[in-house]
Amino acid sequence: MADQKSNEPHIAPFGGPAGGWGSVRSLAEILPRERISPEALRELARQNKPDGFACVSCAWAKPADHHPAEFCEEGAKATAWELTTLRTTPAFFAEHTLTELRGWRDYDLEQHGRLTHPLRYDPATDQYVACSWGEAFTEIGARLRPLDPKSVVFYSSGRTSLEASYMYALMARMYGNQNLPDSSNMCHESTSVGLKAAIGVPVGTTQLKDFELCDAIFFFGQNVGSNAPRMLHDLRTCRKRGVEIVTFNPLKERGLERFTDPQNPLEMATLKETAISTQYHQVRAGGDIAAMMGIAKFLVEWNDAAVANGETPVLDLDFIKAHTSGFGAFVHAVRAAAWDDIERESGLARSELEASARIYAKAKAVLAIYGMGLTQHVKGVENVRMLVNLLLLRGNIGKPGAGPTPVRGHSNVQGQRTVGITEKTELVPVDRIEEQYGFTAPREKGLDTVETCRGVIDGSVKAFIGLGGNFLRAVPETAAMEEAWPRLDLSVQIATKLNRNHLFPGKVSYLLPCLGRIEEDVQASGPQAVSVEDSTSCIHGSRGKAPPASKHLLSEPAIVAGIAKAILPKNPRLDWDAWVADYAVIRDAIEQTYPEVFKDFNARLFTPGGFWKGNKAAERIWLTPSKKAEFLVPSGLSATGFADAGGRYRLMTLRSNDQFNTTIYGYHDRFRGVKGTRDVLFMHAADIADAGLREGQIVALESDAGDGKRRRREGLIVMPYDIPRGCLGAYYPECNVLMPVEHHAEQSHVPAAKSVPVRIAV
Repeated sequence: MADQKSNEPHIAPFGGPAGGWGSVRSLAEILPRERISPEALRELARQNKPDGFACVSCAWAKPADHHPAEFCEEGAKATAWELTTLRTTPAFFAEHTLTELRGWRDYDLEQHGRLTHPLRYDPATDQYVACSWGEAFTEIGARLRPLDPKSVVFYSSGRTSLEASYMYALMARMYGNQNLPDSSNMCHESTSVGLKAAIGVPVGTTQLKDFELCDAIFFFGQNVGSNAPRMLHDLRTCRKRGVEIVTFNPLKERGLERFTDPQNPLEMATLKETAISTQYHQVRAGGDIAAMMGIAKFLVEWNDAAVANGETPVLDLDFIKAHTSGFGAFVHAVRAAAWDDIERESGLARSELEASARIYAKAKAVLAIYGMGLTQHVKGVENVRMLVNLLLLRGNIGKPGAGPTPVRGHSNVQGQRTVGITEKTELVPVDRIEEQYGFTAPREKGLDTVETCRGVIDGSVKAFIGLGGNFLRAVPETAAMEEAWPRLDLSVQIATKLNRNHLFPGKVSYLLPCLGRIEEDVQASGPQAVSVEDSTSCIHGSRGKAPPASKHLLSEPAIVAGIAKAILPKNPRLDWDAWVADYAVIRDAIEQTYPEVFKDFNARLFTPGGFWKGNKAAERIWLTPSKKAEFLVPSGLSATGFADAGGRYRLMTLRSNDQFNTTIYGYHDRFRGVKGTRDVLFMHAADIADAGLREGQIVALESDAGDGKRRRREGLIVMPYDIPRGCLGAYYPECNVLMPVEHHAEQSHVPAAKSVPVRIAV
């Protein structure tokens, strides 16, 4: 049984930098805990290298000119987590019911080790029992074939390869639906919607080389030290050559403050640090539109004065005239915005916004890097559009060293969309796949994550197939979702380790273990490689060489093919077995479907640094209805979607540097000084006093969504923290229980986890 006893909670400030000896000590702790073999440990040397394997953690770019160790603390933890020698066998499930296991922590479930056998849920004993792959595929087919295809959901995690994702999306459409929610629905769908509307492409326009060419970086709502630490090398290099880095983030995140390079012997020996941000502005949660409006207001006013005095304009008026639409309406809104409103909504002083505007006005090439601090709000799409507005004012899209740079989470979440994992018909070359495979594809929009949650709760979703991930833990409305899940006719989970979603079976449930990306995948034609796409739209090959955790595992493509053959009629134009035998055949099929992106796919698979799929907006070709980049007038200055009120707080759900998404590697959030617990409520000291609370007091949070439903999270320890007044911080996914399904971004349906209305209960 996994150890379920945590250390006594210990909360104390952390004074060190990101990276440095703290990272080394963290790795020295996790590697022996996972009982990594010396052979497996050597796999770290291949991580993110040409002809190596792509990290299973974040999607940050993989350089051609790599470091000796091209992995970060988080990436090494992810590798150790996958290559652990700990195992969860059928004997484990013979000893534990699912009801009992629901009392385990997320950490303990996954820490028990890799799944080794295909499993079927036995309702008579409330346990998983071993089954054969043939039995699993046969019954899955028997259960799915009679169902209305519109009632079945095919979810996929962002770790899934391009090859498996392409097969999965094709299978769903041949089955009869586009119910293909994925990790992007929970994080960067606001990017996909916002950038597509503004500049005609749903992804960022920059590449790694742009870090060498920029002279300013503006950061919004992204915790690089915990979520994409390898980027710290690029930021450190930028700072060394004098690039200004201006950060807007509610919390002081250590990776955006200072960094010691663990691969630099001199820095490690002397404890030398590189200061990352030259300005750090603690914007209120949901206050980014107001902050960017303030910067824009300074730029417009300075431009007015420059033009009146016959001086060089501050704005790039030639670019604006040639390449944009909607400028006049936007400038009118900027001039009309009141400074009192901007300061109140942003939580920043006018002088702070002026200081950042001066850096922006002086810079010739600006990168705008952002994360879920922009996208996970009710006005998340407007946040993204406002960022584009700011870039357009000085022509900072489509030139070297400049452009929007969204930082994706999971290692292939962007790539999945490229090969068809989407509920939206307009993002898929439907006519081409119909011709390629000889079937009639669905044209109506499928279910996204929010709509899937609605369907599970109201019973319209009858079956759920999960290709990786921990859907039930990652989504909002946790209690209602867990209550509704057992009503599903069928639940199939494809996974490497046990997680909480697996403990809520449907009427028929299968838990199917797959190979990890780092493990050797041998098929009929020999060892196989897969591919992923990083945050900068570069495609990389990935080849696993570690011994598989069990001889009973199948690869993700093999499992998808097994289900496809069980639910679909034979198709003379598609040989699933041939695809499994040789993944190069899948890549040829991908190239046929997407020739503009994947030309010579197999030949370019292991290009050092990846091959770029191209980006029309980077060429200043705007694939919008107006054929120009579009300014947007925001509907207001707050992105929260709710009004401030007495006793109502804005809750931000946070990740620690000891986790990746729902995977908890341990209970030490080093950067925030929290050890032994995740039951913490971060509050401003003045808010603690005003609420009549005290440090260390145990409180609860209650939803204040105004919908009459009771949502409550008990047992949180009050901790004074450097956080804006009126804002709270608590850990994800534990606090998802407080977030209603309907509290999501307009247009994109991303759960609005960065500004949840709550009240404190004692």
